[in-house]
Amino acid sequence: MAARTVGQTELAFTSSQAASYLGVSLATVRRWTNNGHLHGYRTPGGQRRFSRAQLDDFIRSLSSLEPSREEQSAA
Repeated sequence: MAARTVGQTELAFTSSQAASYLGVSLATVRRWTNNGHLHGYRTPGGQRRFSRAQLDDFIRSLSSLEPSREEQSAA
């Protein structure tokens, strides 16, 4: 498990951990972030961080873009 919860505060995923969680490469996470598709934040040192909620929201947004089986059958 990449992120841990301490009290009510969820600790952030690094870019590498986010890539592993999403099943993509580190370069893909960087590209998605740079293009504004995947939202996270930067530490004062410039490193990317993502919460589990941000990653899960991103996964859900991808699911909503996929055509349903009915739409695929009609094509």
